[in-house]
Amino acid sequence: MVITARALNRSTLARQLLLDREPVGVGDAVRRVVAIQAQQPGSPYVALWNRVAGFDPEALDAAVGGYELVRSTLMRLTLHLVHAEDYRAFREGMEPTVRGSRLHDPRFKAAGFTAADADALLPDLLAYAAEARTGAEMRARLEEGRGEPVEAVVWRMVRQYAPLWHAPTGLPWSFGTAQSFVTATHRPALADPEASAAGLAVLIRRYLEGFGPASVADMAQFTMAPKGLVREAVRTLEGALARFEGEDGTVLYDVPGAPLPDEDVPAPPRLMAMWDSVLLAYADRSRVIPPAYRKHVIRVNGDCLPTLLVDGHVAGVWRPVPHGIEVSAFQPLSPAVWSALAPEAASLTGLLAPRDPHVYRRYDHWWTKGVPTTETRVLPGE
Repeated sequence: MVITARALNRSTLARQLLLDREPVGVGDAVRRVVAIQAQQPGSPYVALWNRVAGFDPEALDAAVGGYELVRSTLMRLTLHLVHAEDYRAFREGMEPTVRGSRLHDPRFKAAGFTAADADALLPDLLAYAAEARTGAEMRARLEEGRGEPVEAVVWRMVRQYAPLWHAPTGLPWSFGTAQSFVTATHRPALADPEASAAGLAVLIRRYLEGFGPASVADMAQFTMAPKGLVREAVRTLEGALARFEGEDGTVLYDVPGAPLPDEDVPAPPRLMAMWDSVLLAYADRSRVIPPAYRKHVIRVNGDCLPTLLVDGHVAGVWRPVPHGIEVSAFQPLSPAVWSALAPEAASLTGLLAPRDPHVYRRYDHWWTKGVPTTETRVLPGE
């Protein structure tokens, strides 16, 4: 069966809860969308506001504070928010990638550390972090175990490799600049090829549930796992997967019975968070980002700006400004689209106002450098 590019777009939107906001709890919502990229602490709140009917940010505060949802280095070697029950399999699936990139980084070696050194120090460090510890405390403990000072790069690589969860440090967005860590209660097996293979198979199936149909290249892009390992995971699942063909002949895999909405189903406009996963989950970004706009949205240093979706595709960027949301469109938008965006902007400013009205202020320099737009409007807040 050949599936069109537009049908793939609608499949992604449906599974990512972007066709209709769903009346689900935040824990179930995160499981439905697999994971939320979370290196910018406010982004999970904006991401869930886009997806959950009647989203209450305090519900996310509580889920993070109770470790129902946990923040840790996972896919693409970046911070993600995932359900605690998913953490172990996801981290085991990412083990070869995380271990190779963190403990075999040339800077780690140049600082006098080896993977074996990290393995020897981890048990004490994880025991110490059975209760939440600040980053300074954790680095001091690492130095105590080493018997000498360690460079900042060593601590960074160790904390990103270790099965640590970020402990919440308070409002407005649960995680502030002063980091704190606690050992994962769902402890993954490290450096265990069998556990890693099983975990990657789980992760790939979950990815297809949330983002499919998708190619092997897409799966590798989402995880940053080697394509060989991804192909092997697909082979272990293949008897339980459906196969499609893209318009260009690419083989696409999916879980049987997953939503495949009609390609003409309406897609409402959305004001998406920075680094939203729908923008980063595919090798073929054109599923959501028109190729002509990609460089405007994903900048040279990897920053992924907060975007405007129109008819399921990126059509501009947005940022909070005094008294509202500034929307910069890359293409002409109809009066109906602007009208539909007005209540979205009002709702978003209502979410941001009591916490951080200018949540992405530090990224304003991209606008200073210039955003190519056809039209810019400030949509008033509540």
